[in-house]
Amino acid sequence: MTTMTMGKPLRVAMGETITDLAADNDRLVVLDGDTAVSTRVDIFQQAYPERFYQTGIAEMNMLGMAAGMATVGGLIPIVSTFSAFIASRAHDSIRVLIAQPKLNVKLLGGYSGLLAGMTGKTHLLFDDIPIMRAMANMVVVCPVDEVETRSALEAVIEYDGPVYFRLNRGNTPIIFDDDYKFQLGKAVTVREGSDVTVFATGTHTSRAYEAADELAADGIDVHLVHVPTVKPLDVDAVVAAAKKTGLVVTTEEGTIIGGLGGAIAEALGEFAPMPVKRHGLQDVFGESGPDGDLLDKYGISPPHVASAIRGFVAANK
Repeated sequence: MTTMTMGKPLRVAMGETITDLAADNDRLVVLDGDTAVSTRVDIFQQAYPERFYQTGIAEMNMLGMAAGMATVGGLIPIVSTFSAFIASRAHDSIRVLIAQPKLNVKLLGGYSGLLAGMTGKTHLLFDDIPIMRAMANMVVVCPVDEVETRSALEAVIEYDGPVYFRLNRGNTPIIFDDDYKFQLGKAVTVREGSDVTVFATGTHTSRAYEAADELAADGIDVHLVHVPTVKPLDVDAVVAAAKKTGLVVTTEEGTIIGGLGGAIAEALGEFAPMPVKRHGLQDVFGESGPDGDLLDKYGISPPHVASAIRGFVAANK
């Protein structure tokens, strides 16, 4: 079994990175919805208080302010709050004020997915990826570890247009070496295999990696592909990886309805039809609890991922 080194939380890597980038880019500003200490944009606030805007719990107004800054001021606004509040509560403001005119605003969705530190079920959102990938002009990025978070943020700031950047709360295993370079719109093979192709995104890729190790002991060789950019999807890489084995499993810490699983199934249905299993959160709302208990209850811990892949391979022999 591979032992992965535990890295910093993505939120900390994000706070440090945007602060570093701001030193050479005076157009960067941060808007916060009263969550700075939790999402760690307080790191930026401490370094650049004059470029930090506290809007309070008024997410729609915050998005309007960001749109104005990008349009009139020529700034690059970074908008930060929990994913539940930015992707759901402020959805209309994003759609009308930012996505339609394709403004250069970066949306940081913190505390995404299932593991939100027992903040309560109202703070959980499992369909942020479907919401954002369905929105015209929106790019959706879901990094796996602190290394990719830092590199991806550089690329996202350089990109001229709206981006939804998905961040989780807790510490995350490190998948990539320090010399890794994120490329917007590109999928990355993190493990070569010949029996089944598995696609994962965000921090859940580390769980899929652990599952692949478990399956190797059973003689199942997993070809694992990390998809950090869910939109635009790297269709060529997806089709090539899928054809490598002829069997596909998608797994994610988010709903399978319209999420990564939906994106992969759509692409393969059009360009390379084959058996596909979508694994992840089902048609459910969440609840608060310890991380390990929630991962087990909702069936997305590494052993559950391995079990889903194992069953799918056995059914398609």
